[in-house]
Amino acid sequence: MHMTVDIRNARILIVDDQSANVQLLEQLLADAGYTQVSATMDPTEVCALHRKNPFDVILLDLQMPVMDGFQVMEGLKTNIDDHYLPVIVLTAQPGHKLRALAVGAKDFISKPFDLAEVKTRIYNMLEVRLLYKRLADYNKVLEATVAERTAELRESEARYRSLTELASDWYWEQDEAGHFIKVSGPVLEMLGIQVEPLRGENDAVQRIGWNEEERAKLRTTIENREPFLDYVFHHTGPDGRQQSFQVSGEPMFNSSSRFVGYRGIGVELTSKY
Repeated sequence: MHMTVDIRNARILIVDDQSANVQLLEQLLADAGYTQVSATMDPTEVCALHRKNPFDVILLDLQMPVMDGFQVMEGLKTNIDDHYLPVIVLTAQPGHKLRALAVGAKDFISKPFDLAEVKTRIYNMLEVRLLYKRLADYNKVLEATVAERTAELRESEARYRSLTELASDWYWEQDEAGHFIKVSGPVLEMLGIQVEPLRGENDAVQRIGWNEEERAKLRTTIENREPFLDYVFHHTGPDGRQQSFQVSGEPMFNSSSRFVGYRGIGVELTSKY
């Protein structure tokens, strides 16, 4: 019932240079219960009328002086706000039907009019048009919802990072390929990642003092995409000073359950005592 009511309230434009045809179609549509029917005998007005008040269906005569129906359809295609061309062509020329459909018309009505056919084709066209508009509206709502949820997720992640950085000595993130995209603290050295040596240093110097067995175990955990909690590292400095670090991390997945990287936090235990 609701669909029928919406169809009867659809905006319809009749375009024909013959007043008798216009009057016949207006009477037919009024008798069928349509409440928003407009008409024009000037084809040059159609594009402006459609931009001002978009129609759900345009009944368009093909043979008109000054500007024929094919030219009107080409003009309607420039309406960037509506990619659906809501046109039923009116023609007495059988050869024009396929040409009209090829350039974008959705249906045709033959002249002289069969009144039952006219009503059926208009109703069917409006039914499809209404469903198309509902789908477009749904897609807009869906896009807005996705944008809103994405914004909420980014805000939540920003709060998470802020809190974890405040609650820890350092924080890091890796992408799905294992590349570090955010690093603070001695993460690279602890995980045994090859990094650009500082001036006067080399990779061997950077690796000195770290427990290789502990580092290897953690790298294996990350390669298996497993979370880890309060994993402890040990390091011996050049002066013999013993240091202990505690690290926690988790794999990250997107909404499609695809792995997108790792993130984690850590603290230096030796500085806590």
